Amino acid sequence: MAAPLQLLQRDMDVWAVGVVMAMFATAPVFLALTAGRMADRHGYHRPTRIAASLYFAGAVIASSTSHYLWLCLAAALCGGGSSFGLIALQRTAARLARNAGERMKVFGWIAIAPALASLIGPLGTGLLIDHYGFRIAFAALAILPLGTLLLSQWVPREQMAAPVSREQRRPAWDLLREPSFRRLLFINWLVSASWDVHSFALPILGNARGMSASVIGAILAAYAVTSTLVRLLLIPLLANRLSQRSIILSALLLTAAVYAIYPWLGPAWAMALGTATLGVALGTIQPALMTQLHHVTPSARHGEGLAVRSVFINCSGASMPLLFGVLGAALGAASLFWLMSGVLLAGVAGRRVG
Repeated sequence: MAAPLQLLQRDMDVWAVGVVMAMFATAPVFLALTAGRMADRHGYHRPTRIAASLYFAGAVIASSTSHYLWLCLAAALCGGGSSFGLIALQRTAARLARNAGERMKVFGWIAIAPALASLIGPLGTGLLIDHYGFRIAFAALAILPLGTLLLSQWVPREQMAAPVSREQRRPAWDLLREPSFRRLLFINWLVSASWDVHSFALPILGNARGMSASVIGAILAAYAVTSTLVRLLLIPLLANRLSQRSIILSALLLTAAVYAIYPWLGPAWAMALGTATLGVALGTIQPALMTQLHHVTPSARHGEGLAVRSVFINCSGASMPLLFGVLGAALGAASLFWLMSGVLLAGVAGRRVG
């Protein structure tokens, strides 16, 4: 949230904001496969140390200078760090579960952490920006990866299998031969693009309506509140009662409905209500998707499967903000919500046919 708001307050064009937002996803496109293979070979700790180091460097750069090109570099470093950290975390957590129902609960539990981060991050960052400025806000964010390095020492070390020889190693893209893997990647893209639209268009919409950084942060935090509650209370109840297909289709339909009406939600409380509803939908779908992905990926290649997913999602994250910037400048931020609603409905229809 801090990066686009800083650019908007400097009267930068919407397309320039889109470039910076795209940089968060550019580094993971190139680093995800390395991160996945490293997690498969070395377990949790080595990629986590790299993740914390990259993110710390990005936050320090952002707090040191407001130059546009340096801000692009900072965004790329933070994105690369997120890629290493998430792949290691998701792979390790999935391997702790014994069956699909338990695995969905585990993914729901670990997803509480980024949901809480989505609450504390925008809300706290908005307050820091309003009271102390952008540099202090970025400096405060640089402290968080240091906590990651400290807490990761308590994670048990995994007993790793013997490494596969170079001759026996298969390319990661070989996983795409499996139709179910390809379908899951498409649905993951829909979910990722849905959140990218919201995180990109909301600051623009809020800024155009004269809302402060604290108010915009509070609206974004509403997503974190409901997605956390859903993962804490609802996922354990649904894990063994509803099929993952039913959960996924219902969540996509609810997200499409919210985006269809979002531009007409004028007051801040109404926008927060819409964002909270998105938290219910997208917070429910993510554990189901991750459970399915784990199921269709060979055991020795879970890290690679997560890496391929990360590449596709971050290719979308790198390209979609550029498209959003062009469309937002030409048609307005409201058009992005309606366009995403139509794409989701088309995706659900295609999924039903398939």
